[in-house]
Amino acid sequence: MTAISQKALIALGSNEESALGDARETVQKAMSLVGELSEETPQFSRLYGTVSFPAGAGPDYVNACMVISTALPAIDLMRKLHQIEASANRERTVRWGQRTLDLDLIGLDAEVYPGAATQTKWRDLSLAQQQELTPTELILPHPRVQDRGFVLIPMLDVAPNWKHPLTHQTVAQMAAALPASQRDDVRLLD
Repeated sequence: MTAISQKALIALGSNEESALGDARETVQKAMSLVGELSEETPQFSRLYGTVSFPAGAGPDYVNACMVISTALPAIDLMRKLHQIEASANRERTVRWGQRTLDLDLIGLDAEVYPGAATQTKWRDLSLAQQQELTPTELILPHPRVQDRGFVLIPMLDVAPNWKHPLTHQTVAQMAAALPASQRDDVRLLD
């Protein structure tokens, strides 16, 4: 039996030089590598510059989003994304710290993983709890997607109508709900 392809939404970010180049080159090369995982022509956002998160955590980021088509289960896709991060010398030492490459699986069609209760628990954490706690398993959709302009603004380029399977808000609605200052912190790069 052949697995059915799903659309995977992937956020990319870098604010350090890596084995792939400077932050911009790293994101561009990572987009190409992730695109090779797609069963159809991938969709790429434009590149955006964003202030580090949390503020003062390091140099500004280069961010982008993309959509690929894959029959891989979420865990296997995440494993492949981690391999691409490793090719850019990604080390996980400080939560929300500087990074050579960050690849986040934001959503996989309407999949909720590992379940609605877990996703909702992590989505509802306070900012202080988010900074202290790290999930030990993949959570889909990404529990912070609705809070992050640096993800939502690039996602508007490739998946404005993707709907969060639990909140039922589209990317466009989530982006519009962000504070204006957070939207303004995301700027299109030349």
